[in-house]
Amino acid sequence: MTIRRAEPGDAEALGQLGAALMHTHYAFDSQRFLQPGQGAEAGYAEFLVSQLRDAGSIVLVAEQSGRIAGYVYAGIEPLSWKELREECGFIHDLLVTDAARRSGVGEALINRAIEWLREQGMPRVMLWTAAQNENARRLFARRGFRSTMIEMTLEL
Repeated sequence: MTIRRAEPGDAEALGQLGAALMHTHYAFDSQRFLQPGQGAEAGYAEFLVSQLRDAGSIVLVAEQSGRIAGYVYAGIEPLSWKELREECGFIHDLLVTDAARRSGVGEALINRAIEWLREQGMPRVMLWTAAQNENARRLFARRGFRSTMIEMTLEL
């Protein structure tokens, strides 16, 4: 397995993975999460490729046998009085293909993102995960993440 920075040529694979992330979350809670409509792959690809030019963000991919097996998107978030936190690193997305699950890809991607955030001088790394996503929550807990907030939603 190789972990490397994503490149514009990875756009199609990133779009497919990003759309898969959308589908997963929408299946967890269709009222809370954005519905992945027509063009979700292209939209997510365009978004992630735009982040490649942002010095405060990183998109990494894991390659296995010449194929992209997963990605992580992380960035630096500024101090937020609204969220009562100082500047920090934030892991926004993590997705591993079904075929690559339980092979260490997710942990390797997280570790490299954390390493990059540490190099940027971040005092901590935060992330959000869907409450129903038990596998991801176990992975994050094994890596040392702890629960600090619970999001609650009321439909109007």
